[in-house]
Amino acid sequence: MTVASAPVIPNFGGTSDCVKNNDTFCWDWFSQRWGNTFVPAIVQHIELTAIAVGIGFAIAFVLAVLAHRARWLVPPVTFVTSLLYTIPSLALFEILVPITGINRVTVEIALVSYTLLILFTNTLAGLNGVSPEVVDAADGIGMRSLQRLVRIELPLALPTIIAGLRIAVVTIISLATIAAYILPQGLGKIIFDAIHSGDFNTAFLAGGVCCVLLALIADALFAVLQRVLTPWASARRAG
Repeated sequence: MTVASAPVIPNFGGTSDCVKNNDTFCWDWFSQRWGNTFVPAIVQHIELTAIAVGIGFAIAFVLAVLAHRARWLVPPVTFVTSLLYTIPSLALFEILVPITGINRVTVEIALVSYTLLILFTNTLAGLNGVSPEVVDAADGIGMRSLQRLVRIELPLALPTIIAGLRIAVVTIISLATIAAYILPQGLGKIIFDAIHSGDFNTAFLAGGVCCVLLALIADALFAVLQRVLTPWASARRAG
């Protein structure tokens, strides 16, 4: 008669009953690995997100300013960024690997592409939302196009721009988890290792919860930043 063996948790170490039984969450295992496993993964995750959103915002901002001045650019830019946004993440990673290799460049190109539609449309919407009367007044006092953009249009468009950044950051935090399929970095590595090494519940759950908390914290920080930079917008909404 064959006796079914208990599930084995390979390569995770630990001798507590919680780990041996593969319970839902083992605090002792998590606390022991917080400093040398989870903190570096969180830092890598933040780096992946910050680079992607930073580069994506620079590209989208330039495109939005140009499209605000030359309206004919709006349809082609929207089409291309929408097309990139609709490509499934794993498929895009697979398409890029033969071209750029298995490295951070490949991951960042994919992540940047998912920020463009969000950041472009929000930045353009913010600029388009500036009252024509305000623009005419700026022209009336002799402001040049660049002066008007920096001193009038961008400050008034800032709430919408920051709202786009909030969405983009949360989106990329989630997609950076999937990027571990290509580059073993970030919280996604912990999740994928848990799946591939025997479905260890604690590692899988801890990695997922850390990712969710990171997204919530980032969203809250951008909400605070929006209130600090645009107090007049918050006051207007409250009124």
